[in-house]
Amino acid sequence: MTKDPIGTKGARCSSHISLPGRYVVYLPTVDHVGISKRIGNDKERARLREAIEAMKPPSGGLIVRTVAEGLTKKGLKQDVGYLVRLWGEIAKKREGARSPYMLSSELDLVLKVARDLFTDEVDEVVIDDKQQYERLCRFVEMFAPDRIKDVKLYDEEEPIFDEYGIEDEIQRALSRKVPLPSGGYLIIDQAEALTAIDVNTGRFVGKGSKDMEETILKTNLEAVNEIAYQLRFRNIGGLIILDLIDMEQHKNREKVRRTLEELLHKDKAKTTLNRISDLGLIEMTRKRTRESLGRLLHEPCFYCDGTGQLQSKDTIAYEILREIRRKRSNLPGYSVVVNAHPAVADVLNGPEKAAVQDAENRFMRKIMVVPRKEYHLEQFDLQGK
Repeated sequence: MTKDPIGTKGARCSSHISLPGRYVVYLPTVDHVGISKRIGNDKERARLREAIEAMKPPSGGLIVRTVAEGLTKKGLKQDVGYLVRLWGEIAKKREGARSPYMLSSELDLVLKVARDLFTDEVDEVVIDDKQQYERLCRFVEMFAPDRIKDVKLYDEEEPIFDEYGIEDEIQRALSRKVPLPSGGYLIIDQAEALTAIDVNTGRFVGKGSKDMEETILKTNLEAVNEIAYQLRFRNIGGLIILDLIDMEQHKNREKVRRTLEELLHKDKAKTTLNRISDLGLIEMTRKRTRESLGRLLHEPCFYCDGTGQLQSKDTIAYEILREIRRKRSNLPGYSVVVNAHPAVADVLNGPEKAAVQDAENRFMRKIMVVPRKEYHLEQFDLQGK
């Protein structure tokens, strides 16, 4: 949050004030020019420093953010202009204000999206709330006046997500399996340490192709196009392993790698890419900027505890019989009552009824199975009766 608090006599309490923009941070009270340390290329750092010093306002300092790497002077100038105007508005509010008084705060979601994502690559922003639309227009008019015409109000009856197919895109972004145009598909698995992406030909057998190598090349080229999109859309970061379909010819492996490299150049997040190994694997990294889409929209399954798997009903049934054998001497009475999930109870009373009868004969105890709807599939307990 960016604040300019006022002291009891109207004086500013803090000399360390910063106003973040899309590409630049403005320091209105500090005469300093800096470049993000994460921009490692010395030539690019020198270019950005020269550009930002030329447009530095008479008072205050500027820090160039990491996302400004490769940015034109026009983009930097636009951002600096917005921040200087914003500071001017804050200074006006400060005049005559009585403490405590909030002069400025971090942008909310709507305005933050406009500031950080409404770039030249975005054709238009469409919003379906009139009040928020008017706020957005006022903000864009100050931030990027030439883009005000590209802010649209959606007022149709059909939900905006349906009109633009947003729900379908979200489902596609959250699905483990992603189809490719020719019939192949990707399998995307996110773990704690890394993300694994597996490429499969599926039903694509290369109609009209001269040989299997051509089929595999086409599938891999489709795959890297989709992978580059999915990495951005899902915001996947950290270590990523791509398991491409193995290609015999070195020139084909290089073609796929170069294609992926060119596609990743469009990605604002910093990426590093290794060569394709003999096993068809590519190791790469992508800078983690925030939580991935899957982590934001999903939470671990309360039923399987996030493992994605459950023991089979037969496995649980035999575990129950082993538990009876272990604990029979500690259970009072002449009968053993088994409380279990209905699906497990059906196995014990049906396909495994002979095993239950055999246990009754061996342990000289009557076994009664009671289905409990409220039980987890893997949950059971034993009672002596």
